Amino acid sequence: MTRRRILPIFIPNYGCEHDCVFCNQSRISGSLHTSPADVRAIINAAVLSGESSRTENDMNMSRPIELALYGGSFTALPLSVQNEYLESAKTLLTLNPQNTIRISTRPDCIDHETVSRLSDFGVKTIELGAQSMDDEVLRLTKRGHSPDDVRAAAKVIKAAGLTLILQMMTGLPGDTREKSLGTAEQIAKLKPDGVRIYPAVIVRGTAMYDMWLGGEYSEHTVDDAISLCAELVPVFDSAEIPIIRLGLNPTDDLSGGEAAAGAYHPALGELVYSRVCYNMAEELLEEISPGSDVILTVSKGFTSKMTGRKRENIIKLTDRFSLRSLKVVESDTKSKTSNLPIIHFFKHDQDKD
Repeated sequence: MTRRRILPIFIPNYGCEHDCVFCNQSRISGSLHTSPADVRAIINAAVLSGESSRTENDMNMSRPIELALYGGSFTALPLSVQNEYLESAKTLLTLNPQNTIRISTRPDCIDHETVSRLSDFGVKTIELGAQSMDDEVLRLTKRGHSPDDVRAAAKVIKAAGLTLILQMMTGLPGDTREKSLGTAEQIAKLKPDGVRIYPAVIVRGTAMYDMWLGGEYSEHTVDDAISLCAELVPVFDSAEIPIIRLGLNPTDDLSGGEAAAGAYHPALGELVYSRVCYNMAEELLEEISPGSDVILTVSKGFTSKMTGRKRENIIKLTDRFSLRSLKVVESDTKSKTSNLPIIHFFKHDQDKD
């Protein structure tokens, strides 16, 4: 698969008539409103940047660009405004036939006619903010759509041959571990081409922030999110669905205090995958004899995750199983989805070295 250069365009809250309790898009994205004219300027700047970075030898082999219209309910915009953005974005497709367009929207703002029109403009990927597949969680968060809306929209998008990305959140008002696991399982059954998992963050200026201050909502902490998401990752891995993002993308605003509480951490994904690796290794070593010398081999790209921050996993596993030594070695094996590593272990007698 061709690796694309993502060109993100944020349209915060523009077009959305709902007021979800967790939402303050301008603070989450750290971006102001982007006009269709701005889109053309951003495309031109990106193309020029790509041109300047190429040598004569690869002048015709630059990485394709995917322009991603993020942050708002794109198909809730007035039709004329949608078309204006898409006309601006479409100029990218004339520069390279491998360039693509992605939009992000709500499940209740998708139907056959809309998907057909988007496809005519060159849109190849549609992201849907499902957030939860539990009726009570959707009601308490004032999402304004149902699980059936998610299922119907996913079916339409896949039938059109477009790439489907689904987003879910954990730790929302009314949510539980069981409900989040149920949401993951139901999303996996829809067979999206990828998922994003966003543990709930309490952002200043949102209704959820007021609920938290008033004691109506208990925060979904970083530790809560790590523990829960480490259980969600295997659900998607077993269905061979890539997780393309775990945790909000860090911004200066969020890191500077706009994230008042909740599961905000610039390296949340790394922490979750480290916990996943620990859980897998713990299960693998369950029958190991105390005093053993152990070597764990992990698939490429997972060495630091298996080791853990400040060697936390090594220390905990060594103590948990009373090991004499524990080493982590990277193998050339690649996992199918990059969600989970392939881990093997064997005993190693240090005294024979």
